[in-house]
Order: sequence, then structure tokens, then C-alpha cells
Amino acid sequence: MGKIAKANPEVNDVFGYSTLESISGADKFNRWMYETIKPFCKGRVLEIGGGIGNISQCFLNDGEELVVTELQTEYCNIIRRRFGNHQNLKGVLEMDIVDPDFDLKYNEWFGTFDAVFALNVVEHIEDQHKAIANCKKLLKKGGSLVILVPAFQTLFNHFDTALGHYRRYTSKTLQAVFNANDLSIIHRQYFNLIGIAGWWVSGSLLQKKIIPEGQMKLYNFFVPVFRIIDKISNKWLGLSVIMVGKVK
Repeated sequence: MGKIAKANPEVNDVFGYSTLESISGADKFNRWMYETIKPFCKGRVLEIGGGIGNISQCFLNDGEELVVTELQTEYCNIIRRRFGNHQNLKGVLEMDIVDPDFDLKYNEWFGTFDAVFALNVVEHIEDQHKAIANCKKLLKKGGSLVILVPAFQTLFNHFDTALGHYRRYTSKTLQAVFNANDLSIIHRQYFNLIGIAGWWVSGSLLQKKIIPEGQMKLYNFFVPVFRIIDKISNKWLGLSVIMVGKVK
């Protein structure tokens, strides 16, 4: 989960990297996110904004073939160092998903993937419609686009500002972006209900800019319980919203 297009220029990426590092140790949480999107990521798969490889690791360790993109050279190098010995890592690309010359620079990848996923990425990008449109170009006909973004603008707080988020979403507002790009929606859900409490306490009440490592470790311990709760709540409420669309 990383930034793959230029976010708010005043934001220092130390917050993004520190957040990714904190989440990297939350193995149960990362596995939960991976297993939630995995049913929609079959065949040749592309990850947009791999960050330091928290979700990439799950795909690769399960033997799935994966191509990973990142905007920043530093993150690309981290991915190569961490997973270069995995034969199922089929490429690490430095890519800006809203590059003005996207069609010229990346046309060789157009229509080559069965699934493209971007987790906690689109909220960093001012032109969300262009980001989704360019993701769609990378997919084969009938391919799946999987997007996870932060949910509910009322939860926007110091975390969002520090991480360079332009917005948070609801299922309805994310659907509007998919519809504008002529994608057939095949799945939607909210994700991580209990995470709302930690996000609000640390980011709003305590006004922190980085997720506390101790808080993430405690949360990770209880993930098996939180997964059960989410099975009941994921139609209505969660810290994130997930949507899957197919190319017609």
C-alpha cells in the first residue's frame, strides 16, 4: 500500500513510510486484507502502489504471480530487495498512474492483466477519475479492478492530512467513479469496523500523525475476533470501503 501518484506536495513521506512500517508487523491484519481481495485477483495480477510490500508478500508467499508498481524509486528498490528471490515476482515497475504521458510510457502493458488492485492508493490522487481510467487500460476485457480506500469523510483527521489524503469515500461515492469509467460493479463491501475506534482516538482525539506501533500490535492480536464482527457489519460500516469492477 503506497503512493503511486504525486500526493499533496507539502506532505513529507516520512509519515507514509512510518505507517507502512507499523502495518508491516501486523501479519494477521495484512493476511485479512489479502484474503478479502484474493478471490477477485486471479490470473496475471498487477499491484498499483506496492509500498514496502505488505500485501505483495502475501501474494508471493502463496505462490501467486505478481507484478508490482510504485511511484517512488526508493519503494521499488525495497520491493526488489525483499522479494528479488521470488521467481513469481514478474516485475517491479516505476509507474505514475496519472502521468500526463501515461499512454506513451506504459502502452506496452495495456490490456495485459486479468486483475489490477490498488489498496489505499486512490485517496492520494487528486484526479481520481484519471487514476481509475488508467488502471482500466491495463486490464484485459473482462478483467477485474479491485480498489480499497478510506471510508467516510467524517473520519478525516490528522492521519489523513499527514498521509496526503485528498478525500475519504462511501460505497456510493466510489461507485460513482466506477460508473463514470464504465466498469460493471461485481462486489462492494466495507472493511475493518473496529478500526474506526482506533483511527478516531489516535487521529482525532489525540491528534497523532502516525499510527502508534503498540496500538497496531494490540489490534493485530485481536484480528481473528474483528474478522467475525466484520462479517455482520461489512454491508454498512467500516474504516475502509472495497469495490470490484469488471471491464465490459
